[in-house]
Amino acid sequence: MSEHDGILSSYSELMRLCQKASEEIHGINDILVASHVDADGLTAASIVCSALARVGIEYHPLFFRQLDDVALRQIADYGSELVIFTDLGSGIVGDICRLGLKAIIIDHHKPESSQQQPLVHINPHLVGSDGATQLSASGVSFIFAYALASNGENNDLSPLAIVGAVGDLQDLARGQLIGINRTILEIGAKSGAISFARDLRLFGRQTRPVYKMLEYSQDPYLPGLSGNEDACIAFLKETGIRLGGERWRRWIDLEQEEKARVVSAIIRRGLRNGISNVKLERLIGEVYTLLRESEGTELRDASEYSTLLNATARYGFSEIGLKVCMGDREKAFERSRVLLGQHRQNLVKGLKVVNERGIVALKNIQYFDAGNEILDTIIGIVAGMCFQMADRSRPILAFARTQEGNLKVSARGTQDLVRSGLDLAEAISNAAKQVGGIGGGHNIAAGATIPSVAKEEFLELVDTIIGLQLAGTSFI
Repeated sequence: MSEHDGILSSYSELMRLCQKASEEIHGINDILVASHVDADGLTAASIVCSALARVGIEYHPLFFRQLDDVALRQIADYGSELVIFTDLGSGIVGDICRLGLKAIIIDHHKPESSQQQPLVHINPHLVGSDGATQLSASGVSFIFAYALASNGENNDLSPLAIVGAVGDLQDLARGQLIGINRTILEIGAKSGAISFARDLRLFGRQTRPVYKMLEYSQDPYLPGLSGNEDACIAFLKETGIRLGGERWRRWIDLEQEEKARVVSAIIRRGLRNGISNVKLERLIGEVYTLLRESEGTELRDASEYSTLLNATARYGFSEIGLKVCMGDREKAFERSRVLLGQHRQNLVKGLKVVNERGIVALKNIQYFDAGNEILDTIIGIVAGMCFQMADRSRPILAFARTQEGNLKVSARGTQDLVRSGLDLAEAISNAAKQVGGIGGGHNIAAGATIPSVAKEEFLELVDTIIGLQLAGTSFI
């Protein structure tokens, strides 16, 4: 079977499951939508909530950092006729069923093997697709919404699915969205809601002055430019780029010839500083523009939109992000921008903490422990950012203390490590289970919550499991 045929087969099977799920909700008047506190979770929930609203079904959204016993009890006590889990649930199918919840799971994380199953379990991993790179939870939610309104009424929700996929970094592996994500992208493009093109992939194309884009570049890290505002301004002047008059020029303000000049100059500078062609190739790739959003705002670019959403949900303001996703461009949007500014400050502080504390190398992994100095809800983002400048030959783990006194663990790898056998979801979930915690995720990124006293044992287990993975030996 060709790759194209495989995608079509997986999409058809997901559509069948989504149609089954749409049949299950008929006659139900009250649905609880339980979702995760990140960009993919927010967009997934907003797509489902919008689709339910359009068919006249009352919904109540709740957001969770993870589905532990406390969260599941809260969901059960809510008393809704049906629960739809988005971006959550696949890893604890058995627990959900044992609670007797009438549930539909819409997720993309690796599913738990369980004899008990909910009403409908919709997950790309169950139909031969990769939930880490080919379809996110918001994408699965869009297929559900698409099935719920066969006349194409919900096609306008496709940009949210792209924002969620980009927020989950599903475009990084090949510099563009692939798999079923691409099918959704084409639906959005045909409906005039989104466009895609090859361009510079540095963050801030819509909102940041060009020199700030360069200054904050971390993937790849640009020696002499990243972190140095004066050097970035000088570099652009040397390249012949007019920086602006009353207002600094952004990337979207440059002419095509100017953009080409900047890219060529960056590549030449990178090669002189020993940056590999592979890293420099990541500078150029596909970017996604939401055509119905105002130009020059964070909502116009999928990457900036996803960061804005993270700035709400990860600080306990999921309802703000949900309102933005569902069309509030006034009060909620302005509030989200304020939160975004605070989020950026916290990320800068987080990187400083890592720099001061240092990264500890073990045989097969590396890690840092932020203690109480980095919020557990953003520790994964900080891990991903500092990983760009760390040793990328081994996965990185990051620890942060939760409000309950446990340890939140976030792990990040690379596509090269995955190709060599790395599966962080397997390693993290197995190790967490052995120390009395809970974990899951994807092969390239995973997370867990463990007892604080179990840190050393957990590290030893993960180091051993990943060593076996990279040696080509299965862990049992």
